[in-house]
Amino acid sequence: MSTTTRITHLIDGQSWTGTAERTSPVFNPATGEQTGVLDLASAALVDEVVKSAASAWESWADASLAKRAQVLFAFRELLNSRKDEIGALITAEHGKVLSDAVGEVTRGLEVAEFACGIPHLLKGGFSENASTNVDVYSIRQAVGVVAVISPFNFPAMVPLWFIPIAIACGNSVVLKPSEKDPSAALAIAALWKEAGLPDGVMQVVHGDKEAVDALLTHPDVKSVSFVGSTPIAKYVYETGTAHGKRVQALGGAKNHMLVLPDADLDLAADAAVNAGFGSAGERCMAISALVAVEPIADELVSKIRDRMGKLVTGDGTRGADMGPLVTKQHRDKVAGYLDSGVADGATLVVDGRESDFDADGDGYFLAPTLFDNVKPGMSVYDDEIFGPVLSVVRVHSYDDGLKLINSNPYGNGTAIFTNDGGAARKFQRQVEVGMVGVNVPIPVPVSYYSFGGWKNSLFGDTHAHGMEGVHFFTRGKVVTSRWLDPSHGGLNLGFPQND
Repeated sequence: MSTTTRITHLIDGQSWTGTAERTSPVFNPATGEQTGVLDLASAALVDEVVKSAASAWESWADASLAKRAQVLFAFRELLNSRKDEIGALITAEHGKVLSDAVGEVTRGLEVAEFACGIPHLLKGGFSENASTNVDVYSIRQAVGVVAVISPFNFPAMVPLWFIPIAIACGNSVVLKPSEKDPSAALAIAALWKEAGLPDGVMQVVHGDKEAVDALLTHPDVKSVSFVGSTPIAKYVYETGTAHGKRVQALGGAKNHMLVLPDADLDLAADAAVNAGFGSAGERCMAISALVAVEPIADELVSKIRDRMGKLVTGDGTRGADMGPLVTKQHRDKVAGYLDSGVADGATLVVDGRESDFDADGDGYFLAPTLFDNVKPGMSVYDDEIFGPVLSVVRVHSYDDGLKLINSNPYGNGTAIFTNDGGAARKFQRQVEVGMVGVNVPIPVPVSYYSFGGWKNSLFGDTHAHGMEGVHFFTRGKVVTSRWLDPSHGGLNLGFPQND
């Protein structure tokens, strides 16, 4: 029997010692056991946290770029040394296998590495003598207190998309992680303190809609970064902007993989399985719709089915290929799509309910599932299932496949598999999707580019991390100056140093 522990807020560098009026259970999805009790914040507590963050921001915004970079480098080293520990926390509360959990932390680490270059990233422009004895230059300054509201599926990587850049730019951060798997966020926040970040610059407050609404409407919160389902992303964007905040709200997805007849079908089958079932399909970049251009569909479906037969679903700590879904309710919802898909006329090639699981207890498992002959209008195609369900849609041509993808209301990620360079180049130009892979099934950009989709997959104009992230967490200012007399700084023969 596991021990149930209290999980609470991190305020001013210390665990909160108050008494929560409301709590929420935290489970191990591989066993079904409750492992924690999470304190949920009231609107009043959120107000206290934001005011503390606002106070801390004033001095942090004045810290030199050299000082900020030192903290970022120290944080990067600590995160790298503790990534296995944080990965284990993710597996225990989310359920994804350990290798995937550590991989998530590593991708977040890349953003911290990018943010270490903040002295260069914040350089402005300078024009000498724009007019006689008049110079013009540009600078970028921190916006203030920023809120980050992160999802359950990437409890480490998504916060790390935003927080290192926000802090490097001179902001203070209030993180509201998912209440389903909060411990990784707390572990990462503790590393910031160890790295030398002043107390109050990085705060963690747990909660549900009450806490989210408090952040969206608080006058001292200047920006909000959100990742989650499209309906909630739209709500966050509309509520936050209505209260004068800049908002980047990344929503849901229905990602298509277009496979042309000339593609390497073994490569395509491997990619479809990896991208469709990694992290139990609980990825906004998962491939959930494979679009096969005839006459390859029969062969491709056969290859995918064969590979699926080799996968082990079970406890992520025991060497399984795929772990459980995050909650029993979500597992049951995803499993319900199998019946509706059959009722709509799709062919259920592999039924994930008919599988043995390598686990103890009553975990929330559903093995990889494959549908064929799926068409628009079926719920398994139209809905973002967010589970290990891969649907094969058959089309007659490249143009039919492109039209199918572009008519979808989502535009997060897509991929094309082909050996024809001209077709690939045409696809990347014509497809109405924000992130495109060419023979790459999960085209998540590296940290110095930016992550984000089109259409109903993004609300707001700014994508995550990269230079767009730097711009989101800063405001531009242009200075026009004239100095009529030269100044004299006195004598100092020492070598100048940054501090």
